[in-house]
Amino acid sequence: MNTLKSIQTEIQKNKLPPLLARKFVGTKEDAKGKTVRILQWNVLAQALSQGADNFILCPAEALKWENRSLRIVEELLRNDASILCLQEVDFFSTLKDHLGKAHFSGVFHPKPESPCLDQEINTGPDGCAIFYDERKLKMLNSQNINLKFKEESTNQVAILCKFEGINEKKDVGTFCVAVTHLKASPGFEEYRQTQMKYLLQILQKEVGQQPLILAGDLNAQHTEPVYEEVVKSSFGLSSAYTFLSPKRVEPPFTTWQIRGGRRGNKEKNETIDYVFFSKNHFQVRSILDIPGQDEIGEKRLPSLIYPSDHLSLVCDLELTKSK
Repeated sequence: MNTLKSIQTEIQKNKLPPLLARKFVGTKEDAKGKTVRILQWNVLAQALSQGADNFILCPAEALKWENRSLRIVEELLRNDASILCLQEVDFFSTLKDHLGKAHFSGVFHPKPESPCLDQEINTGPDGCAIFYDERKLKMLNSQNINLKFKEESTNQVAILCKFEGINEKKDVGTFCVAVTHLKASPGFEEYRQTQMKYLLQILQKEVGQQPLILAGDLNAQHTEPVYEEVVKSSFGLSSAYTFLSPKRVEPPFTTWQIRGGRRGNKEKNETIDYVFFSKNHFQVRSILDIPGQDEIGEKRLPSLIYPSDHLSLVCDLELTKSK
């Protein structure tokens, strides 16, 4: 029994409903080069999912680790991605064990002062991670990056990895993948923009003219300066989830949550997660769709049918040119 089927068997034993259904949409053209399937996802740190004011409408069963851990691994494996770009990982060893059985290897960079450590029950700091399928890719090197704001180190991080394909019939050269998670909260627009400027400077030095994929939770909608910072950078980056849209717009949301508070419940849905790619090197071939409001359900995310308050973004990128 393969790893995914084993996980799904355990989920059935726990009497959980089927995972939120989604499907791929894409172009009708056949890919002529190497296609890489990328998954981007803020998995929701387990330590941050607890508390009286967090996800007040979410059933307690959905937040139990014995259920969430299985659901997270199921989501990571069911779409057959080659590279997984993750944020809010505070259970790296658990993912490493499960994904290792599916031939994945990974790297992890924790936040210097993770808010998870402030929780009474925690498994350590959260941070960013990149996993890759060793049957398809070889990681040539990786670099952990601590983001800065005006020369000051911040609590946000990034990872940069360089990959090459294994046993490919066509020589497509190497490509780079970066993952990040920027500062949250309103009022930090300049902070996020400056963090991204610093990251792009590092990438310019380390990546140069090589093909680049930049994935992450920017904690910013497309109207914020940080978004423009990315798409107007020297890398010529485009957002994958706009590329197949007739109007080239971002999806209506990538996170939808309801939290409790002193002033009552607060509902928030917005697009803050992205997969950017250098359009001189890649073409989008397909993307995993964004479910509708009825499919998500009135209690929003997370839920018994989905383990995070963020949706995963999955896309097929065809590497068409290598420099």
